[in-house]
Amino acid sequence: MCPLHPALPHMMAEVFYVGVDVGTASVRAALVTRDGLLKSTSEEPISIWEPQSDHYVQSSTEIWDKCCTVVKRVTSGIERSQVRGIGFDATCSLVVLDQNFQPVPVIQDGNEKNVVMWMDHRAAEQAARITDTGHGVLTRVGGVMSPEMQPPKLLWLKENLKESCWNKAAHFLDLPDFLSWKATGCLTRSLCTLVCKWTYCPPDGWDASFWTMIGLEDLLENNFSKIGSVTCPPGSPLGDGLTQEAAADLGLEPTTAVGASLIDAHAGGLGVIGADVKGFHLPCEDQPITSRMAMICGTSSCHMAISQQPLFVPGVWGPYLSAMVPNLWLNEGGQSATGRLIDHMVKGHTAYTQLQEQIQQSYLNNHLSLMANSHSAVDLLGSSLHVWPDFHGNRSPLADPTLKGMLGTFHILEAMKEAGHDIRTLFLCGGLSKNALFVQIHANATGLPVVLPDQTEAVLVGAAVLGACASQDYSTIQVMHTNTQYQYQQWSNYFCKALYPLLKLLKPVSKALDPWSCM
Repeated sequence: MCPLHPALPHMMAEVFYVGVDVGTASVRAALVTRDGLLKSTSEEPISIWEPQSDHYVQSSTEIWDKCCTVVKRVTSGIERSQVRGIGFDATCSLVVLDQNFQPVPVIQDGNEKNVVMWMDHRAAEQAARITDTGHGVLTRVGGVMSPEMQPPKLLWLKENLKESCWNKAAHFLDLPDFLSWKATGCLTRSLCTLVCKWTYCPPDGWDASFWTMIGLEDLLENNFSKIGSVTCPPGSPLGDGLTQEAAADLGLEPTTAVGASLIDAHAGGLGVIGADVKGFHLPCEDQPITSRMAMICGTSSCHMAISQQPLFVPGVWGPYLSAMVPNLWLNEGGQSATGRLIDHMVKGHTAYTQLQEQIQQSYLNNHLSLMANSHSAVDLLGSSLHVWPDFHGNRSPLADPTLKGMLGTFHILEAMKEAGHDIRTLFLCGGLSKNALFVQIHANATGLPVVLPDQTEAVLVGAAVLGACASQDYSTIQVMHTNTQYQYQQWSNYFCKALYPLLKLLKPVSKALDPWSCM
């Protein structure tokens, strides 16, 4: 047996795990070594339709097809038998299928457009009504039901598309669970999706009184079969692995292990929060993992904080047990629009056509640096400007989908600290974490050091962890991340870069700096 990987035969050929990440606008796959290093990656765009304001839809058929394309690409240079496991993560979008597992449109005349996207806010009025019930399950979502969660979306479909959608639907799945079902034929749902987006609460399960109170009592039929009656923790092996059909689609061996899925942001959190950062003199060093916050920055932003005991943060989702790290409680803050908002602001500027001729991020960052000067931080350019920190509504901590503005990590962090979280270091991943200015501004605004991975695809690594766990080469996710320092390092991508807040090094030179001088 291999001494570092006791579940693996000593002389075994090199083995790999595949991680598949379905984001808002693209599907990506990675081939990952047993040491957590990326060997190859591939990406394909996916369609987004906006038939009317605040309605965003996709096609699960197209998404699966693109998954197959990218997996075939990343595994093209190896033998199929070398892939030990595959894991999927995806946005927390709602997939609707009929009794024959065919797509049910979620808009009028939608053909195969059967996915209500996570950022679809059509159900804002239904979410408000659910909040007004004051039901006990709302304590686990910060006291306010978000239109980005599944109960209000389900209620909207029943009230607005009863004949064309609701009455034909036999299966409502979170997109991550759709992918694992498509791969294995197994309808077991991941605790990550059901706990975070559907109000499921282990070990008690579904609260029938909640669904009855909001007018969705028909979901109680057949032991909640339409929304999931069997659950398991992320990374658990599903069914008998890949079915013959799915294996052919993906270009892999039948029965290849498939791990129960994660929401994309949670896969990113899993990929970064357990990093070994000894030697960087960070405030989280030699402290429990609960002193860290994982921030996944992309189209939206998610702020993941974990705790040993449940902490209730007003306006912040959770606490959720075992939704990301086994046996730990998760609180999830976030912003509904971050990268997408930056794109919107840039594209709406009169100089956008001229900007297209440049490399956008580097050009804008360099331009801002020139506007500042060598004696001050770039973010001080906005020291006299006050912008409300949301645009596509406030996800947390105010939980108000009507608010508008831009950036709000500091606000979320303060709410979590007031509720009992002791967060000392930020761990960033996702597309925006590749923008040095974006990262430095967050270090400055929060007064906390920010840690970045040497390899930048933490979400894909998190998805691959699920496949590795399902392969039983490792016993559990928790063993991989907390049992030994070796495993801790191997699947954390050797974090090697830390940015410290510039403002801690600056002396106050004006009243505009006073709010930061205490950081």
